Amino acid sequence: MNQDHTSHYDTSFQPLSIVNDEARAIFYKKTYGHVAIATLLFVIIEAILLRIEPLVNFMFSLTQGWTWLLVLGAFMMATSYAEKMAHKSHDRTQQYLGLLLFVVAEAVIFLPLIAIALQYQAALQGGESNLLSQAAILTLALFAALSAVVLITKKDFSFLKSILSVGFIIAIGLIIAGMIFGFDLGLFFSGAMVLLAAGSILYQTSNLVHKYHTDQYVGAALGLFSSLMLLFWYILRIFMSRD
Repeated sequence: MNQDHTSHYDTSFQPLSIVNDEARAIFYKKTYGHVAIATLLFVIIEAILLRIEPLVNFMFSLTQGWTWLLVLGAFMMATSYAEKMAHKSHDRTQQYLGLLLFVVAEAVIFLPLIAIALQYQAALQGGESNLLSQAAILTLALFAALSAVVLITKKDFSFLKSILSVGFIIAIGLIIAGMIFGFDLGLFFSGAMVLLAAGSILYQTSNLVHKYHTDQYVGAALGLFSSLMLLFWYILRIFMSRD
């Protein structure tokens, strides 16, 4: 028997659309397990980075003016490379390195926001002192609810791809304009970005159901983790905007 014939029976490379329910359930379990691991790793790395005061101060200094554009540019390059590693390779080591690079990049870009949130949280009184926890719980609840909608209904949300692409281009343009001209995008923009992140979760979960092969759970997890972090960023900003 030649190699091509035997590979035909290798279920690790089969699209989810043709495998049985048991194989599909295993893929979902692995994917969301890796999302959980990536989230936990993000928390650990963030906690370590927050203890490095010179790094925190350095990141704070970069948030002023046009230098933040360079940071965002570096972040986008790093995450784009990480996504290619995780999605376009069947090499498990490459996939995990891509996921790790993505998590580290997220932890670095989140560093100033989390540091400000901790300062803001410390200044609050009473029940509002759990700012970060409240934002995290709401983010996870929305993520779970949106994922459940797709997993239960099996609806194909691939039509959102063009809408999300246009939305993200507009958002990036507004962020750049805000930095250059020095205006605050405000609460409305954060709300719009939460909607965009919600659409991204629907789209990524739809890909999970309809697009991936059974060996691509690391790449699928990276896509979901990316949307989860975007949602958390803007929910946290909304919580911090409260009086």
